[in-house]
Amino acid sequence: MSDNMQTDPKTILCDMCTDEDRKPARKTCMKCEISMCVQHLQAHLTTPVLLQTHPLTEPVALDGNTKCPQHGKLLEYYCLDDMTCVCVSCAIEDQHRLHNMKTFSTAHKELVEKLKAEQQALQEKTDDENVGLEKWEKSEREKVGRSSVRLLEAVTNLRDISLTSVQSSVSARMASIRTSRSSMQAAQNETDTFRFLQMYSQVHQDLEKAKAVDVRRGLEPGDDCDKLVEEIRQNGEKMVKQASHFWGSLLTLVDPENHQELVATGSDLIFEPQNSVSSISLTKDKRKVFYNSWLGPCFATLLIGSTRSAPNLQRWIISLTKESDWMVGLCDKKSAQNLENGPVYGLHCEDNRLSCVMTEKEDSTDPSSSSRGMGVQYTGQSNPGKQFRVSSTLLTHQGKDGDEDAPIPETVEVFWNFTASTLSFFSRTGQYQREEIITLEMSRNNWGLVPFVRLGKENAQNSIQLQWLCSCGRSSSFSRSNCNSCGKTFTGPFTTELVCELR
Repeated sequence: MSDNMQTDPKTILCDMCTDEDRKPARKTCMKCEISMCVQHLQAHLTTPVLLQTHPLTEPVALDGNTKCPQHGKLLEYYCLDDMTCVCVSCAIEDQHRLHNMKTFSTAHKELVEKLKAEQQALQEKTDDENVGLEKWEKSEREKVGRSSVRLLEAVTNLRDISLTSVQSSVSARMASIRTSRSSMQAAQNETDTFRFLQMYSQVHQDLEKAKAVDVRRGLEPGDDCDKLVEEIRQNGEKMVKQASHFWGSLLTLVDPENHQELVATGSDLIFEPQNSVSSISLTKDKRKVFYNSWLGPCFATLLIGSTRSAPNLQRWIISLTKESDWMVGLCDKKSAQNLENGPVYGLHCEDNRLSCVMTEKEDSTDPSSSSRGMGVQYTGQSNPGKQFRVSSTLLTHQGKDGDEDAPIPETVEVFWNFTASTLSFFSRTGQYQREEIITLEMSRNNWGLVPFVRLGKENAQNSIQLQWLCSCGRSSSFSRSNCNSCGKTFTGPFTTELVCELR
């Protein structure tokens, strides 16, 4: 039996047994660097000094890897932070001294329990995802199927209308050819000269009509043709729309990260102006913002409020004009009128350049710390001992000639993940096309953050007022509607434009 054990390369044998009768090892002493059978192990198990200072492991082949390559000492501990075996010098003197250290046996037990828990969590996640995957696959199949059916119906309908109408028109023209042939045949068969001459005029007209027929032409000009053309255009637009839905459904199926169907922002979200500005006005539903150019500069901060409680993920879409600077994101509700006085995370467009703005913690005891970007420092209300700064970073992308300024989006889609404390911005360029601009990692502090949008430049309120030149030769303030001198009412050129909209 011992011979069979010795021939098995996986069996660890006792180093203290005689060569003739070596028994299987039960434990390996890492300090003595020997493996022992049950009999020779007794000293290590009964001697207090050996039991406390000599670490025992499951039988293992010692190949020189039991010593620390840096200190040459026995590997006795396991660093959970770096997931590596270390010696006593590593544990108390070097880079591991502040790490979570465990003895081999303790680390083994803890890591086994951890793996069991992770395996259970992974199994539960797999089960849940399998159910979710089945539902997702069914939903996507139905979506693509509906789109393809509607597309086929639109194409078939358009084809049938066109072919039927053309076929009817061609049949009518072919009938005129057959009529001319019949008339000519009848005239040729007429032997009476007088009757032949009486028939000839009509036969000639039928012949000319037949010669003018072009069977490869579509419809003959007229009301029927105009009506059919308009009908084809209308059905064609429907067909293109259905084709777009089908195409978009396929894109969202194979590339969901960059292609998702544009779903309108919930109707429960509305704009809540934070400062009284005469130059802007809201629609009755408070989802569109208009700028009246004759009433002064466009500068306003608007919160995006909800009539319902927010879930773990909040999403909103904003369309913005290219003519105005803007900032979109999250801010502290108490400091909405002055964003520099509280935490803020957002996407900022100023002078046709795109940047991200975010709050960073700053240790007040660090003398080297200094403000960057927007150069703002303030003390957070929830952590009086900490200072914060709002930094702005210019966004670029890889162009043909190297890094270029990031393109300015006209429609911004924002995702706020409460659980993960992230804020993501996407540029929407179509019904299904979207491109991630940036995702910001936010602090997990319990700040009262709310969605907001700021329009115009921050210093626009202090800008110089423009002047109107009246017909009387005197100028008047931009913000007035009549002349200071003659009292004449100005009639233009005043404009009102849509500058912001919740989509």
